[in-house]
Amino acid sequence: MLKTVAAWLLCLMLAIAAAVLTVVLVNANVYSPQHQVRAYIDALKDGDGSKALGLLHATVPDANAALLDGPALKQSVAELENLEMGEPVEIDSNRVELPVHYTIDGTEQTTTFELEKSGTSWLFFNQWAFVPTTLPTLDISVVNEDEASLNGTRVALPEGKGEFSVFVPGTFEAHYTSQFFAAPAVESVVTEPAEAAEARLSLSTQATPKLVEEVTAQVRGFLDGCAEQKVLQPAGCPFSQAMNRVQDDSINWDIVDYPEVTIEPSNGTWIMKPLTGTAKLNVVEIDLFTGQAVPRELEQDFTFTGSLAVNDGNVTLTPVVEY
Repeated sequence: MLKTVAAWLLCLMLAIAAAVLTVVLVNANVYSPQHQVRAYIDALKDGDGSKALGLLHATVPDANAALLDGPALKQSVAELENLEMGEPVEIDSNRVELPVHYTIDGTEQTTTFELEKSGTSWLFFNQWAFVPTTLPTLDISVVNEDEASLNGTRVALPEGKGEFSVFVPGTFEAHYTSQFFAAPAVESVVTEPAEAAEARLSLSTQATPKLVEEVTAQVRGFLDGCAEQKVLQPAGCPFSQAMNRVQDDSINWDIVDYPEVTIEPSNGTWIMKPLTGTAKLNVVEIDLFTGQAVPRELEQDFTFTGSLAVNDGNVTLTPVVEY
């Protein structure tokens, strides 16, 4: 009889110990702060912004939401690898900070989340939730354009600027590409909400080689047209020569040094640096005193500017010559 009671008590104690162990294990794995953070990261990777926002209990600021869902959101965590949950650090009896370690492009990073106990389930299991917060924002600007590509998504940037709500952690890449203007890609890695306040993506738009080639062709065409004029002072042209008397049909202009075209942004428009070159004049001059015909070869440096208009894929150069 005593052996039976002892065996029964042993089984009961083992059952209680197993139950306690089960509670501990379930609390550590299913009802842990780590579980909530892991679910949040998984939602980011799935591009499920609604689920991520619900888990985070975050308020969305008055900013563009293009990065908060779908492909753009998935792209923000596409380079996040080697994810490892740290141990919770107790802030007080109901709150913890949980560091999450990972790598982006091989560089080790850490993001710290703050969570709080929100209740219990089945009397034994702790429930954890993110401490409510407001999503951070990321500022983006582009020179002389009103749009850009952000994490592979085309976004509008009125007056060349935009503010975007973001989840963290995340990698954010922007660039601009068109036929005549382009800005190389820039990237910002945001690992903590406070960092987003300082994170900015500034796109420095520049003329593409195609635009420079097109404008150069127009500059050369303009100067070649000037050189075709068989007069000492070609109309509307940046070079001329004053001489008293020359032999008929002896005037020949030639461009020996064409300008190099450089296009730069200025106050919301595109301008060219002053264009400089060299023209050569071959002419037969008549000496006023002797009447002798004297062949002359004269080189002349010239400078002019031009206004540039790029509309609907068309480039128009208007030379500006000052007299």
